[in-house]
Amino acid sequence: MDQITKHYTKGDLTIVWKPDQCTHSRLCWTGLKDVFDPRKRPWVNMDGAEADLIMQQVAKCPSGALSYVLHTAETTTEGAGETTTETTTAVEVAKNGPLMVYGNLTVKDSNGGEIKKSKVTAFCRCGASANKPFCDGSHVRIGFRDE
Repeated sequence: MDQITKHYTKGDLTIVWKPDQCTHSRLCWTGLKDVFDPRKRPWVNMDGAEADLIMQQVAKCPSGALSYVLHTAETTTEGAGETTTETTTAVEVAKNGPLMVYGNLTVKDSNGGEIKKSKVTAFCRCGASANKPFCDGSHVRIGFRDE
């Protein structure tokens, strides 16, 4: 099955959304509700704020499901979910949610394939994800709670 990717563009800025990567942390859209409102369709309103504020908000997305592409006459630069980090790898257990791993990772699957991840990667703890080993937000649907 092909993964869905949506693009929202205004001027030189394109927001890229990969819903299959989303962990539903709400960090990406909380604070800029004039741009990101999951109750509306489309849920991204590029007219809701200036480009720099939108890019700052997208950078808060922990899963990399949201990223942006900035187009200029000379070059195209990708940001947020496409960046890497120079920090030490750290692991955090999110309350009632995924295992958050911060840093650059290589995830090897059972067939020997490799997936490179950077910034933040959310791993499933509840067992219900359809995108294992990654979190797809199913913990919210099934009411997963820490014991």
